[in-house]
Amino acid sequence: MEHLVRILNDDDRQTLAWLRRHVGDARITDAANRLANRREPSGGVQAKPYLSAVCRYLGVFPPAPRRTMHPHASHEVGDRHLAAIRALLAPHAAAPRHALR
Repeated sequence: MEHLVRILNDDDRQTLAWLRRHVGDARITDAANRLANRREPSGGVQAKPYLSAVCRYLGVFPPAPRRTMHPHASHEVGDRHLAAIRALLAPHAAAPRHALR
């Protein structure tokens, strides 16, 4: 199936797998071919449609891609950068308004 539609990332691969289970390969192939024929070939090569266009053409809305959460991820680096930004901005916040002009 990946030879018929543009697959840009792992989310697209998950969506394609979902689509294959829910509408079948024949409908995906037909939709991809119809969409590809609507577009003008670029450089003599027929452009593959995006997977989202195939979904819209078929009238289906796949579930949102699963995101892995990292509940124990360290925010130490981000916190340090935010502290540095706050330190840079603090003198400007304390200065009188007319002094900044």
